[in-house]
This record gives sequence, structure tokens and C-alpha cells, in this order.
Amino acid sequence: MVGQEHLIGEKGWITKTVASQRPLSILLWGPPGSGKTTLARLYAAAFDAELLMFSAVFHGTADLKKALQDHKDHPLLSRPLIVFIDEIHRFNKAQQDTLLPFVENGTITLIGATTENPSFSLNNALLSRVRTLVLHPLSHEDLETLVSRSPSCPPLTEEAKDALIGLAAGDARHLLNMLENLSLAPADQEIGVGELEEWVQKRPALYDKGDDGHYNLISALHKSVRGSDPDASLYWLARMLEGGEDPQFLARRIIRMATEDIGLADPQALTVTLNAWQTYSQLGSPEGELALAQAVIYLALAPKSNAIYTAFKKAQSLAAKTSHLSPPKTILNAPTKLMKSEGYGEGYLYDHEQPDAFSGQNYFPDGIERPHLYEPVERGFEREMAKRLAYFTKLRQKKTPPH
Repeated sequence: MVGQEHLIGEKGWITKTVASQRPLSILLWGPPGSGKTTLARLYAAAFDAELLMFSAVFHGTADLKKALQDHKDHPLLSRPLIVFIDEIHRFNKAQQDTLLPFVENGTITLIGATTENPSFSLNNALLSRVRTLVLHPLSHEDLETLVSRSPSCPPLTEEAKDALIGLAAGDARHLLNMLENLSLAPADQEIGVGELEEWVQKRPALYDKGDDGHYNLISALHKSVRGSDPDASLYWLARMLEGGEDPQFLARRIIRMATEDIGLADPQALTVTLNAWQTYSQLGSPEGELALAQAVIYLALAPKSNAIYTAFKKAQSLAAKTSHLSPPKTILNAPTKLMKSEGYGEGYLYDHEQPDAFSGQNYFPDGIERPHLYEPVERGFEREMAKRLAYFTKLRQKKTPPH
């Protein structure tokens, strides 16, 4: 088997488990074409076990129960039984629960295979009963080995071979399919990059908006912007667009980045992102995608501050704890005599009529010690905001506001 040396190498977990001569239930998590099914077959063969293979796409738990009953009625010389379930994440929670007693009592050794993050797609109870093994996309060297092993591959120029491996994008199955297509080419024809495009099809981008890849990539984009890396930011933006992500979703997330990670350090950032969203809405793809790229570069190179994000989180926490408290009567309107008699609006100072247009009154509910929520950073425009905050804080300290 090519690849996955961390599992099947001399010190790999699979190697050690086979040496122990005791099959254990495992979950193989990796991208398409990384060798999950092949590894499951080799794992079963290493223990001379009977292997029952199912796909969660085509089979249900009823099929599994029937197969287990047939095995119970006709055991094969006490050989261990290994059940392989491909795309196991497609089983719903109830279906996954039906596997638990069989795994728990040792009726079966389970091998599950999934392309999705098992932390989100599998029951915790099932996860606790299997060992999760992560498979990686095959490296350039691994794929090169597969090309060299192909008996039907026509002669390739070095550039064509590198291009072919690049098209595979770590997927051995896709590489083998392309090699099969190339086997139809004349045996005496050397395949260059130009001829390669005639015989093979570009692999669709490995991107499923329904699984954790969606969240992984938007996280990578957000953190690249936060890390002030415009090149990485553009790369992840392009990856998501190439994978078919909704540009409107990207535009909304880019606006969020402007408020969460830049804020008042550069107030123009929000305007730039809103304009990019509007531009894309007007132009669509592909013309409007440049506006998103422009916004991403602007955000990546803007001064960073999460002061607004942090301050609002503090405000939300304080609001949740003190939602039963009313505003001070001083700042409440009194449209009726009853409200006036209750002291609504009494002692209110109209700030525009005060020196420096500032009264220094208390605007928090009575009984709350004045909190310090907004703490501007010394970057970008927030340095100016820090000066303004210090100015009003100093004025407030000079005054004795009514309570």
C-alpha cells in the first residue's frame, strides 16, 4: 500500500495492532482516495478475519442485522468477524446506536470510514468505542510511485507527469482513473501537458459545503485576515470560490471580519466590505469576485483591533446579569403627570447646554458600579478613540453626576 506511513510503517498504530494479534475497532477518517477501503481490507486479511462490507449510502441497519444473523447461523470456523461500513457518517444517530451492543459485546470488530469530521457526525458513545485513525492525502512522492507502478501508462514528459499528479490533488483513486483514461492513448505517443488535457478531466475541488471542510476553510480565511497575511487570505478566498461556495456567504463573513478584528482601528474597513458586498450583488460572478478580493486584501493589511468585539461581549454578559434593573429615572422621559410625580426625568441635564457639551451624568441602572467595557488599542484610528475616551473620562471625574 502506498502512503499512510504513520499508520502502516514500522512504528505505525496499525502495524503494532497487527503484531498484537488482536483486532480492535477503528474509524478511518480521511479524504477521498486516501486508501480507507484498501486499508480495511488489508486489516481484515492480517487477522484472517471474515470481512463484511457495507456502505451507509446503500445499506441500512436491517441489512447489517440480517448479515450478522446469517454469520451466527453459519460461522466460518470461529474466524473473527470484521464489519466495514463505508461513509458511516451517513448513518443517523439512531442507526449508529444500533451498532453499540455488537461492538460492546465483541460480536463484531467495527471498521468505519468517513470523509467528515467524526466529532460532528458520529455519536460520542460510538466514538468512545473505536480508535480514530486519520489518513492524509497522498503526497507527490506517493502519487509518483503509483504512476511508476501503472503498467498501462503511456510515456509522459516530466511536465505532464507533474501536471497529472497535481490534478489528482492527493486522491489516489482519481489518479488511477486518469491513468486508465491515458491507457487509451497510442502507446508510441509521448504525452505532454497539451495532450494530457485532452485525455483527462480536471478533478473537482475537494470542497463540500455540507461538511466540516466548509467551516475549516472559512476559519482559515478569517484567521489569515486576522493575521495580516493578504496572500494567504486571497488563497483561501480563491479555494472557497473554486469549490463553489456561495459568494454572498463569503461577503457576509468578510463584513463580520471588518467589525470583529478591525473595528474602529480603521472605520473605513466596514465601508469597504459593504461596498464589496453591494458590488458583487450588482455584478455577480465572476466580475464581482474581484470586489471580494479587494476587500479581503484591505482587511488583511488594515490595523487590527478586537476592542469592539470584546467590549460588546462584556456588555452582553453584564446585560444578561442585570436585565431586571431599570434605567435611572433621571434619563427617562415623563410624558404623564404620574411619571413626573414618580421622579421621571428629574434632574436631567441637557448635555448641549453644559460646559464642553458634557454633563457626566450616570446612564447605568442604579446599583451597578460603572463598568469599563471599551478599551481601545494603540493601533490605527483607535489611538484617536483612546484620546477621546481619556478626555471624557477626565471630565467625568471632575463632575459630581446626579444619582
